[in-house]
Amino acid sequence: MNIKIRFVPKIKEKTVVLTDQKESSVLLLPSGKKQIQIGIGPIKEFNRRKLIIASRKIISLAKTNKIKKLTVDFSDFLFSQLKMKPAEIAELLAANFELANFEFVKYKTKPKEGWDFVEEMEIGGRLSAEIKRNFETGRAIGQWVNYCRTLANTPGGEMTPAILANEARKIARSNRLRIRVLDEKAMKKLKMNAILGVAKGSNEKPKFIILEYLRGPKKERPVVLVGKGVTFDTGGLSLKEDEHMKEMHMDMSGAAAVISTLALAAKLKIKKNIVGLIPAVENMPSGSSYRPGDVLKTMSGKTIEVLSTDAEGRIILADALEYAKKYNPRLVVDVATLTSAAIGALGQRASAILTKDEKLQNLFQKLGEESGDYVWPLPLWDEYEEDIKGTFGDWANIGKTRYGGAITGAMFLYQFVPSINSGQAKVPWVHIDIAPRMTSIEGEYLAKGAAGTPVRLLIKVLEKI
Repeated sequence: MNIKIRFVPKIKEKTVVLTDQKESSVLLLPSGKKQIQIGIGPIKEFNRRKLIIASRKIISLAKTNKIKKLTVDFSDFLFSQLKMKPAEIAELLAANFELANFEFVKYKTKPKEGWDFVEEMEIGGRLSAEIKRNFETGRAIGQWVNYCRTLANTPGGEMTPAILANEARKIARSNRLRIRVLDEKAMKKLKMNAILGVAKGSNEKPKFIILEYLRGPKKERPVVLVGKGVTFDTGGLSLKEDEHMKEMHMDMSGAAAVISTLALAAKLKIKKNIVGLIPAVENMPSGSSYRPGDVLKTMSGKTIEVLSTDAEGRIILADALEYAKKYNPRLVVDVATLTSAAIGALGQRASAILTKDEKLQNLFQKLGEESGDYVWPLPLWDEYEEDIKGTFGDWANIGKTRYGGAITGAMFLYQFVPSINSGQAKVPWVHIDIAPRMTSIEGEYLAKGAAGTPVRLLIKVLEKI
């Protein structure tokens, strides 16, 4: 449920108070209303990250205590040490109120007393038009992140490549995006044998989804976002263990993020040219599955030696990165739940980012910090190419050892980026491995399931780039 926000010049009684205590609590006021007291610790130590958590905690405590309406004084959040403009604080608050209010209840029976969502918030104070606009911007960001979470949370049986393509069509129609969906026949004509190879084991046919949002100058080269769309990943013949398979309906989280980001760009009326490319497949074991030892010839002409069918995401992205060449892009960003090695390297609090462009790396880190979609760099040194050289094909889809898998996965993708050229200059490329942030974790006050990463980061990049 989306939260309705009302702006009021004065408030009679605050139902949300920030305190310098460590613990949070709920008090019963003389009026009979419940007041949430959010402990934020020492005021001098309060920062942007703590503001994000505090805003979510407000909603979490409200839901736990069945409080449907909240009244807050906006000035309570204007801490000088944050070094943030009031409008920026407003956007961050509104986005995180929405994120914390979300739960994926589509398949649950509604309780007799109803769901515990917060329905309305009164924001008190003499607020400028800019602050009010930024509250609405924040709400839009939160809502489209939640849409991303809904797509990713949907079970694999009800989110096949064809269904994902239909969802993309609905979003395109309602947000004035152009869309094309390539079927198996069209992909064969384009020699997208990497995507077709991964899809061979499934009865569900692959789709290649192309979304275009063209609101910038006609001559402006677009930013291309590429999202991994494996709607369910069993590992193929390199079968995963049960423990690692149960969440693999979320292996299309990159695709969900790209669809949501383009729709959000349309909602915010960003004056840019943006393209979304989504290779959508199921990775299933069967008599027709591709095999370890197979060699796949990609759209670029380069060949992939398959050493594990469970490293399928990078294979389908190879064709998608080559297809991006058609747009003569000025920047390519791919988003993928690519490796468990990224989780091993970073834990579950930041996505891995890999690029050859140091300026872009710094920009993505800065905007990740501002948005709350944190990213941390790993090296992409040329020496790592040695680890993915194939024996019978140009490139192997896994490294020669079990070490550094997040890096070798990115280095594999990089081999398909240099073919995207504008004259003599290689197009800047950024790889975001969102496997660490595929799902929410304890202590961040988000419902269990998909986290909606990195929609908030991508929209900031599109605004700033």
